[in-house]
Amino acid sequence: MIVLEGCHTDHKVVSNTMQVSRFGNGQAETNVHGQSDPTLIQGFNGRQGNLGSGGIVASICHDDDGSGDVSGTSANGIAGKSYLGQHEDLTLQDIYNKEGDFDSEDDSDWDPLEKQLENHITIVKWFCINCTMVNFGDTLYCHICGEHKESGILRHGFLASPLQQADSIQNIPLKRNGESKASSSQTLAPHKLTAVGFDDRMLLHYEAEKKSVPHPERPDRLRAIAASLATAGIFPGRCHAIPAREITREELKTVHSDENITSVELTSQCFSSYFTSDTYANNDSALAARLAAGLCADLASAIYSGRAKNGFALVRPPGHHAGVKHAMGFCLHNNAAVAALAAQAAGAKKVLIVDWDVHHGNGTQEIFEQNKTVLYISLHRHEGGQFYPGTGAAHEVGSMGGEGYCVNVPWSRGGVGDNDYIFAFEHVVLPIARKFAPDITIISAGFDAARGDPLGCCDVTPAGYAQMTKMLTSLSSGKLLVILEGGYNLRSISASATAVIKVLLGESPESMLENVVPSRSGLRTVLDVLKIQNSFWPNLESILSDLLAQWGSYALQEIKKKKKLGFVVPPWWKVGRKKFLHHILSEQLRVKSRRRMKASLLLKRFS
Repeated sequence: MIVLEGCHTDHKVVSNTMQVSRFGNGQAETNVHGQSDPTLIQGFNGRQGNLGSGGIVASICHDDDGSGDVSGTSANGIAGKSYLGQHEDLTLQDIYNKEGDFDSEDDSDWDPLEKQLENHITIVKWFCINCTMVNFGDTLYCHICGEHKESGILRHGFLASPLQQADSIQNIPLKRNGESKASSSQTLAPHKLTAVGFDDRMLLHYEAEKKSVPHPERPDRLRAIAASLATAGIFPGRCHAIPAREITREELKTVHSDENITSVELTSQCFSSYFTSDTYANNDSALAARLAAGLCADLASAIYSGRAKNGFALVRPPGHHAGVKHAMGFCLHNNAAVAALAAQAAGAKKVLIVDWDVHHGNGTQEIFEQNKTVLYISLHRHEGGQFYPGTGAAHEVGSMGGEGYCVNVPWSRGGVGDNDYIFAFEHVVLPIARKFAPDITIISAGFDAARGDPLGCCDVTPAGYAQMTKMLTSLSSGKLLVILEGGYNLRSISASATAVIKVLLGESPESMLENVVPSRSGLRTVLDVLKIQNSFWPNLESILSDLLAQWGSYALQEIKKKKKLGFVVPPWWKVGRKKFLHHILSEQLRVKSRRRMKASLLLKRFS
């Protein structure tokens, strides 16, 4: 369902007749919180959407005279069904705890602003520029990520000091072998350079409707990465920029249905629109999506044909949740799928897509699940289907002749770090990829599994991403295209993206992990995947046997009480947003009360 606001009158009829489905099989998308409660948009377990078989819903479509007219409803009148039919209207803390013992207390009639007026308290509230989490009080540092309130991360990226104001830069060396890293790229031929695709018009895609908290998929994501690269002298400097162009409708039709393409184009006539309650668009979003897809297509073609050594697509909106018909999960067009087919149009016979975004790329899997010329491998949080989007189980291997060309590595918990990812690369990703022998490799590079990400809550470091990139450069003669997907902590996304681009430029990762020891849950996941994929890739049989011989007893041991994860979660994940705010206000009341009592005692003493 796409909700359109501020549309022109002549589009009302279209909005009442067009049908947009969310999944190819009709499965409902995750609904974690209602649209009426947007504050939790930061921290929900994955993402949220309103699904069903209903058509596009246009609301408050304005006539030329400015009068409002509510037009259109869903076909069945139902929105926001929870995925897998388990719970409706789940909050973040419900899904995060997964205990079933949810607090059903209704505090919707509690108004913090009313309490504020009653007690004459001024609430000081600010949102962290780095992680977008809400902070209360006069503190200068985010209580979640520690970033300074006036951090310069948008000016210098991750090289900006997190503890000081905008002009402060961390003491990180920017030279190598005595030479500046900002040496001119003009001395090298373009085909020997790393190409970067970027256009600042993609910054025009943002949530136009004002919400109580910033949307995690925001233009600052690109700004922070671009600032990091510029400060380090990488881009512009050592990389080659390719000109941006808009993807054509004919090119998009190789991936998406007319339904998807038309629904995205329609948003250009509206001030604010929603495909799902968290997948927004404004009147510039369709342009941004076409530019992102066009850059990815041209980069793939240039890399395969040898006009560029490799490339990084610094693009948004992201794409791997966008399927044949649907836009969802912050994604409008599927950039990786467009790039894969562009590479094949340029002559590539086999394309490998490795998706390390913390969420499963259900859209990419849907597009290629019957295609034997595109191998899709995804590593993601799954937790038995409880993590967004609920797809990507190990037994999803492709269909209709494409069995074995879809490989899912579904982590059973959060907090997964470098060791498990590298272990899976060594024993699943690379053995299958080498047997497949791709002509070009594409990475759907979401950095929301990075340490500190508010949505992914995993623990992959920039060095871990760099090492995975280095491992993939051994494939397809180094023809490698990295496409930005998710990632919502500006410091971690910019540091991770910079580490990846440095590998594309020929640098070695800062620290190569050796003698990798996986977690028990990670090992079990890898063993499960090997057992399933062994039917399609016989070279995995010896790997499975060796792992069972070496790690069998370790894998069978019961997981002891979970250790405290290496990331900090917002306090309101556990107690609820309103209760947490109530706690903050109560603390302020108690502090002021104590101050009044002390003042009263002093007055009595000296009176």
